[in-house]
Amino acid sequence: MLPASTRCSSRSSLAASRPDARLALVADGLLLLDKPPGITSHDAVDVCRRAYGERSVGHLGTLDPFATGLLVLLFGRSTRLATFLRSDPKVYEATIRFGVETDTDDALGAPTRTSAPPAVAAVEQAVIALTGAIEQVPPAYSAKQVAGARAYAAARRGRPLDLAPVHVHVHSWELRQVRDPASVAEVDVAVTCDGGTYVRALARDLGRLSGSAAHCLTLRRVRAGTFDVGNATSLADVREKVPPPPLRPLRVTVDG
Repeated sequence: MLPASTRCSSRSSLAASRPDARLALVADGLLLLDKPPGITSHDAVDVCRRAYGERSVGHLGTLDPFATGLLVLLFGRSTRLATFLRSDPKVYEATIRFGVETDTDDALGAPTRTSAPPAVAAVEQAVIALTGAIEQVPPAYSAKQVAGARAYAAARRGRPLDLAPVHVHVHSWELRQVRDPASVAEVDVAVTCDGGTYVRALARDLGRLSGSAAHCLTLRRVRAGTFDVGNATSLADVREKVPPPPLRPLRVTVDG
């Protein structure tokens, strides 16, 4: 449970205030939001702007429209504290479906390739290869830019960009449920990774490395750093409650 008042040290970490510290700033607050499917993170932020009457709202990591789960939002003066809040690693729960690859690497895209489902041993070997420091080609439908052009905009025009691999770090995979180990149709996983990692792309590459094809069927972020979706507020509560759910106060302390 996140405490009602969280302190940030000037050394870019969350820490308890020491006796020799003095209060430097009382910030406006933080909201843990459970984003529903079907809307962008920007849409969710706009709902919060209207509900709280605050124009300055930022987040610590976006979510795809089809994904659900934790958005960490900062309001007002708290947006200045983003660099002090540890939001990595992030933990996602996902269902990966084998046999079909899509142009978006998720269930919303059009099929681009089909293949027979893999055996569970091939999936387990692919997981090992996709753990640690790896290079990952971002999805064609992503916010990555090349020469000022957004990848998703180019893909929608039928001219996908040639995206270069990026370095990402995947801390761990947990294979929670494998449906039909002899010929894996779907697998439920928990993935712990640093920011900038696309779980959709991990699903795509898991299919390829296991000798099959795959896409991300469902995706939910359940944790970001010390923040947990179990403490989050629903977007419906933000929309409907008057006044909206209270923000969690943040305080910055400066040594001296």
